[in-house]
Amino acid sequence: MKKIEAPSLEAAYSEASRQFSCSVTELDIVVVQHPSKGFLGLLRKQAVIVARPKAAAEETEEAAALTVTEAAPESPEPIVYPEDDDSEYAEVYADEDHYTEENDDLELIAEEVEMKLNTLFETICFKLEPIRVSVYDDNTLLVEFNGEDAALLIGKEGYRYKALSYMLFNWINAEYQLQLRLEIAEFLQNQEESVARYLTGVFESIDRDGHAQTRVLDGVLVQIALKQLRDRYHDKYVAIRTTRDGGKYIIINDYHNY
Repeated sequence: MKKIEAPSLEAAYSEASRQFSCSVTELDIVVVQHPSKGFLGLLRKQAVIVARPKAAAEETEEAAALTVTEAAPESPEPIVYPEDDDSEYAEVYADEDHYTEENDDLELIAEEVEMKLNTLFETICFKLEPIRVSVYDDNTLLVEFNGEDAALLIGKEGYRYKALSYMLFNWINAEYQLQLRLEIAEFLQNQEESVARYLTGVFESIDRDGHAQTRVLDGVLVQIALKQLRDRYHDKYVAIRTTRDGGKYIIINDYHNY
């Protein structure tokens, strides 16, 4: 049995075939880890497989079966089969259990994310202050970008902000199962204040009529508005709807009328 690492599963299969001097179809292969490109080159993972010839696997299974048959009447102790001994490739699984008692602490996770982000952005041409990452709440990390050129990361109508937020969220959520609050030069704070002012009229309509809907909102604004509306109206149905041309708005209604 051999553990093989390669940039892709195809390359790993090919290497296994070369090492055992046989076709891939003649091998018993278990995929231990699928490859991953990571985030902008960080956290990249190799493909990892464990392979052995099928003939050897069948012989091992037959030998184990015979051992069980012969030993069972004589010994009540459990029998350890050869294929159950994963000591030779146990290290492969070390990365999968990301959370330990030591780094399960949110503060330590925030420090780790901060270090990786600063390493990632240290060669960027923008003039930025050190990126700060802190714990926002029990399920959320606050990532803050500031500096002379920080506003350039926002882009026209926030398109760069949305792209960066999407990439960071997918990394942080997949790696640490946490949510993201991204603040760039007070952009998010200003957007929240703007949405709060707009929703004043929507609140009045809901309180008066029991239902309402917002105008079409930009991708960042619609998520902010959704959170503010759900925080205020726990007992109502609040959901995003999409127009034919892809615009998004929010409806607020009683649960039995949605």
